[in-house]
Amino acid sequence: MCGIVGIFTLRGSRDIDRQLLDRMNETQYHRGPDDGGLHIEPGVGLGHRRLSIVDRTTGQQPLFNEDGSVIVVYNGMIYNYRELMTELTALGHTFRTRCDTEVIVHAWEQWGETCVERFRGMFAFGLWDRNRQTFFLARDRLGIKPLFYASLPDGRFVFGSELKSLLAVPALSRELDPCAVEDYFAYGYIPEPRTIFKVVRKLDPGHTIVLQAGNSFVRQRKYWDVPFKPEAPRPQAEIEEELLERLRETVGIHLVSDVPLGGFLSGGVDSSAVVAMMAGLTDTPVNTCSIAFNDPAYDESKYAAQVAARFNTRHYTETVDKDDYGLIDILANLYDEPYADSSAIPTYRVCQLAKKRVTVALSGDGGDENFAGYRRYKYAMAEQRVRSAMPDGLRGTLFGFLGRHYPKADWAPRVLRAKTTFEALARDTVDGYFHGVSIMPDRVRNLLFSSGFRKDLQGYEAIEVMRGHAARSPTDDPLSMIQYLDLKTYLPGDILTKVDRASMAHALEVRVPLIDHRFVEWVSGLPPSLKLHGGEGKYILKKSLASTLTSDILYRDKMGFSIPLASWFRGPLRQSVNDALLGPLLRDTEIFNMDFVQEMVTQHQSGRRDYSAALWALLMFASFLRNVLEEPAQVYAPSLKLARSPDRLIA
Repeated sequence: MCGIVGIFTLRGSRDIDRQLLDRMNETQYHRGPDDGGLHIEPGVGLGHRRLSIVDRTTGQQPLFNEDGSVIVVYNGMIYNYRELMTELTALGHTFRTRCDTEVIVHAWEQWGETCVERFRGMFAFGLWDRNRQTFFLARDRLGIKPLFYASLPDGRFVFGSELKSLLAVPALSRELDPCAVEDYFAYGYIPEPRTIFKVVRKLDPGHTIVLQAGNSFVRQRKYWDVPFKPEAPRPQAEIEEELLERLRETVGIHLVSDVPLGGFLSGGVDSSAVVAMMAGLTDTPVNTCSIAFNDPAYDESKYAAQVAARFNTRHYTETVDKDDYGLIDILANLYDEPYADSSAIPTYRVCQLAKKRVTVALSGDGGDENFAGYRRYKYAMAEQRVRSAMPDGLRGTLFGFLGRHYPKADWAPRVLRAKTTFEALARDTVDGYFHGVSIMPDRVRNLLFSSGFRKDLQGYEAIEVMRGHAARSPTDDPLSMIQYLDLKTYLPGDILTKVDRASMAHALEVRVPLIDHRFVEWVSGLPPSLKLHGGEGKYILKKSLASTLTSDILYRDKMGFSIPLASWFRGPLRQSVNDALLGPLLRDTEIFNMDFVQEMVTQHQSGRRDYSAALWALLMFASFLRNVLEEPAQVYAPSLKLARSPDRLIA
């Protein structure tokens, strides 16, 4: 795994500042401590930091074709590189290395922009073709590997694996994007293609960008989408058998490595399934890593130990204090923009543990999105049944009234906490799902923001992200639709972002076989009733694993990497919350209604309301301002009446 950076001049052929390119590259040293390299020619500068995984003796980057006219910097792993190498050799191409990187330059020579459609893996790369005067950027289909870019006013185009590489460019504006702020406080992360900064974008998963020297026009193309194309009906037993075969195949292709390799093992269905397949495909015991918590309410390490014993793995566990809140400022520097998934803390720790034993780790991420494993899918489908049973007008009026007037009873037993459900039932499928996943519902965000900031949003609401994806969805089945929304938003924006930054902070490569694109394509076509069946998520996956994993692993309650935020903010972090959220840092941005921030802090600390998710989001936003920005009070100016940012910076 690696880090890449680049500078390309869209207008003219100006000289590249070598010191600047080197500075951009070195901000990502943690992503590739094994080696580094730069390539500079008129109008083009490319930089690379290498974490050596395959062909460690050669394959240094930037890497060139035979005559040096095609140059690439690349982050990722193309798992079918050996097959492509054989095919390209037969077509007349000459290889000097055994690494997957060299496949990219020859595939570009042979197939041009469509080369990405041949790659099976995770990747982000930048490629310069001197003969065609073409610069090409690509990101993998699911967004496993990150890629940030910006067009500067002086005609330079800059890109990098992390935002921090672009922040090394003095000419890059640090002005915040108000729409991204709204997105963040709705989702807890900033969905593609936005970033927290107005001028910087993330390349969407499954997309490429083409730039031509001397032409400021930037062209983007989508080359892949999740098909959700229904399969022909057939017996469930056949599907179970094929699922297991496909699972074994996708895990198998992810095992190629010239360095120590292992797996994350939480004891949940997905990571256990991956480890089980690994154990059946290797002759030596699999290295597995788990985090244990010193509070039994948050600890599931006993289940991981059961799986490890069943498959005779070399299992390593470290115990983490559940009050492990010392990482808050470290996380701000890792993610470079506000990021409010608190499970980033234990994820950072398990990556830290894994790096002591291996350089590559396989994870079970993506199983919930593929097989409808989240609890929220069950609740969303229950709400959908109510929607289907009532006329829209009556439903909207009745549940809208109940949602407005029912008290927000965080203190009450769960059965009496109906306000959020009533609010969701008053909406359609997409709006209801958005309401259910938001860390702050619309009514809370409206109170959180200052009147000046709400005015500058010009009517923009974070729901527009999901509505846009829903409008392009290949399926109208309610369950498949919300899975599609998660594959477009939550998976790349939250889950994969969390794992990429946490793992690369420790120079650890994490692979995600459950979102191999061929596996995802096939699973998307399975009947929704085989994913969520009788209220049981991952139904067909669990059935297919019945002879592989025990029932207490397959059917136990899902825990996840939860941490006790609510008690932190009423106990050991009480004063830290007061200092960070009620002082001048947030007030001076003029983004927030500080009276409501004070009300949230007071009501949470008194125990009357649970604002833990909102307070954590504010705490991480404050940490971002304090640790990432040099002058946090000057990055947002309501008096300028900021124009609403476009969805993309490109035509």
